[in-house]
Amino acid sequence: MLRRVRGGHHRPARRDSYAAFLLPGTLAFLAVVILPFAMNTGISFTDWRGVGTPDWTGLDNYRRLAGDAAFWESFRHSVAMVVAMAVLPTFLGLVLAAALFDYIGKHFGSRWAAVLRACFYLPQVLPIAVAGIVWSWILAPENGSLNELLKAVGLGSLQQDWLGDPDLALYGVMAVMVWVQIGFPLVVFMAGLQRVDPGLYEAAELDGAGWWRRFRHITLPQIRPEIYVVLVWCTIAALKVFGAVYVLTKGGPGGATNVPSYFSFQNFFEKTQVGYGSAVSTVLTALILALALAGLRLQTRAEDEDR
Repeated sequence: MLRRVRGGHHRPARRDSYAAFLLPGTLAFLAVVILPFAMNTGISFTDWRGVGTPDWTGLDNYRRLAGDAAFWESFRHSVAMVVAMAVLPTFLGLVLAAALFDYIGKHFGSRWAAVLRACFYLPQVLPIAVAGIVWSWILAPENGSLNELLKAVGLGSLQQDWLGDPDLALYGVMAVMVWVQIGFPLVVFMAGLQRVDPGLYEAAELDGAGWWRRFRHITLPQIRPEIYVVLVWCTIAALKVFGAVYVLTKGGPGGATNVPSYFSFQNFFEKTQVGYGSAVSTVLTALILALALAGLRLQTRAEDEDR
């Protein structure tokens, strides 16, 4: 496209370009994400102790990974983390968001709904190290707040070593992660409910629909895009969870709470098997990318069907 300028000459029309604005972010992404991932992938094909020259071993680390029972056990624990950080918080967040928006906000005022929403979101603001240390005090076998409370109400027989018993430790970590994670879905769902036409709730209420029917037939269909986003985001967070496991149990007792990210950390820094640890993190990254792409594809398909 040409534009006439003074003197009768023509020159190409100036087109606004966003390339200059995208360049810094692109360079940062390449330097912080792509380059380290490429280096990590390269190291996964070697036998390296972190010093000296890596020895090329090809696919040996991945063959070892395929037969490593501890690795597969850590992935089974990741499934439990997905339940604790994605499935349960999404369900509870949906119910709580609908209750705060459709009941508390209407009967007690929006201020009370905002206060309760902030209370639920508070664990998301706390550093995971701080939250983990506090919960380790609460769940301590001796003088822990939970055991002391059980003793005070006459239920001393239920006292347990919540994080030290191999049969209970994973459930203890899961409970903490539900508490940490529930605020994020709640806030997202309450934001999504803001765009729902209030007339739908009013009409349903006039027709005699109770809270559960309004939740099932209005709330769920209207915020389906937000549900997809929360499930994908929280599943990714569950697969790469590290801080809580490190602070609460360090993968123990006896590997009962080990997850792939911590398993990779152990091989990197504790066992100095850097090549093997890189193979673990490479497989985990590939899995997270695959799940993210699948989730985005499902969300796009659902949005296309709604149009």
